[in-house]
Amino acid sequence: MPMHGKLGKRAPRIDHRTLRIERYFTAALPPPPPRCDWTRGFDIDWHVMLNDTLGDCTEAKKGHAVQIWTLDNGRMVTVPDSTVLAAYEADAGYIPGDPSTDNGEVMLDNLNAWRKNGFGGVVLTAFGSLSALSHPPTTMVSNFSAVAQAIYLFGLVDIGFQVPQSAMDQFNAGEAWDLVANDGGIVGGHDVIVPAYNTAGDYFTCITWGRRQKMTWAFFNHYVDEAYALLSPAWLGSRGLDPSGFDLAALQADLAAVTA
Repeated sequence: MPMHGKLGKRAPRIDHRTLRIERYFTAALPPPPPRCDWTRGFDIDWHVMLNDTLGDCTEAKKGHAVQIWTLDNGRMVTVPDSTVLAAYEADAGYIPGDPSTDNGEVMLDNLNAWRKNGFGGVVLTAFGSLSALSHPPTTMVSNFSAVAQAIYLFGLVDIGFQVPQSAMDQFNAGEAWDLVANDGGIVGGHDVIVPAYNTAGDYFTCITWGRRQKMTWAFFNHYVDEAYALLSPAWLGSRGLDPSGFDLAALQADLAAVTA
């Protein structure tokens, strides 16, 4: 039986009103440290969040984000599967027992729904794209440092990527996701959070299908076609991060103008 779960990220929807998070990285902001791991290195059951039987990766990533934000604020909270299921029904139109409605979700729609409706009591104040899409799914305009900066500031980055068959095989074998000469073709889209990076090894660590999974920068840069920084009081408020180097007020004002 395969160890991986299901895929469910639909094709990216480009909205030119989506904020670019790099705009708010000012010169006063120090560079990110060479490594950061908001999972604290915990090799635990991160819970599949129904993503083994449903293509609800966009909702599962919300559950994993809540785990990271609350873990680093003192006590990890895992939302129940009922919360994940209710969100998938509300956001994607899934009807339990009707496989024809299990069609995944557009990440941008999913984030907008989270910002408007919340998720398990956790608020998403704002989100911003980490890069403009270039020619998906082959490349992104962003760079390692920008992604690392967002992870360090906000606890994680939400990414969507095209999944080659080789990545499924690597996951089953307990290997890092990396480029191979013949990737076996794209088998679907996936949405995960990335709460860790290491510049020395040029790799990131995401959470998916109940466990941590490494990916190389080469893999990230080749297959990722969406990346968002997520701003939540569940992270910033409790940790009391100094906003002097990050223009939080401007970001919130711009968001209000865009969504008015």
